[in-house]
Amino acid sequence: MDFYMKLPRNRKDFLLFLGIVSVLSVNIIAPLITCFEIGFTIKNWLATYQIMPVLWIVVVILVLITHKPASKLTQKFIGSDNSFNAQVLINCLINVIMMSILLTIIGSWIGMRNLSLQPFEHFFYKWPRNFSISFFVEVLLAQPFARFFMYKKHLREDRIYDDNEESVI
Repeated sequence: MDFYMKLPRNRKDFLLFLGIVSVLSVNIIAPLITCFEIGFTIKNWLATYQIMPVLWIVVVILVLITHKPASKLTQKFIGSDNSFNAQVLINCLINVIMMSILLTIIGSWIGMRNLSLQPFEHFFYKWPRNFSISFFVEVLLAQPFARFFMYKKHLREDRIYDDNEESVI
């Protein structure tokens, strides 16, 4: 029941879910990581928003690219008989690992507005921090909010469908 009510049912739902998660994630994770890099000031926090549109587009593209491989990998680690929460947590973990690896490199390039080897040179120092921030934001904020939104949307749609069905009878 949780899968049906809290997760996207179709492509339109998937795009809405992706939009909610990506907007929340980019608006929280990117400024936090930037401020850990260059210092926690309002100026630095606001400077992050200059690159936000480009970063958001890159995040959406990467999510679309990594979605199927992450789902397949999740199925290898966890069976369909496991609970909804277990499956969602493992899927989130795998997605965040993949995305944080890619965005530790690509996000640095976008932020620096420069292609360089620096993200590779500092990768093993920065990736654990970036992964941790991303994982906690996804698990505690972005994904639960998106699932709650999907749940409320599906309740409303099902109620409207049930009401229409009753009026026909």
